[in-house]
Amino acid sequence: MKGMSLRERMSMHWHAYRWTGTGAERGNEDERRPASPGFRASPLPPMRTGDWLAKPASRVAATFDDARQATEWMAGEYAKVGEALLLPEAVPIEERLRIALDLLTRGVDVQWGEWLQGGRFITIGVICCPNRQVRHPCPIRRPHA
Repeated sequence: MKGMSLRERMSMHWHAYRWTGTGAERGNEDERRPASPGFRASPLPPMRTGDWLAKPASRVAATFDDARQATEWMAGEYAKVGEALLLPEAVPIEERLRIALDLLTRGVDVQWGEWLQGGRFITIGVICCPNRQVRHPCPIRRPHA
């Protein structure tokens, strides 16, 4: 994983995040930026995926040491909203999972966003920790090697 030391790669783990809300809420970009005073308290997903790590530990839905388990979590969360998707699935779940597993094992965050019926939106994300795009500490205080 380019930009990461061998020690960081060996301590790699993944944090899972999920947010569901209205499109209007999602449009509040100020609360989605770490420089905003309301960022940490806001349930909104950040503009940059790696900035999830700057949110409180209570926002972490799950933590994984294995990328395959992380993608299985994503599949489960996606299945929970399958009936509520606004549009038919454009990318089959098997393809989504294949791509997600490839990206996560290479240190690239994966975040899916889908519109749901009733003007709602869901974000399902798995974020690499340590992260090569941002230098936030681990939200659950797991030491980076």
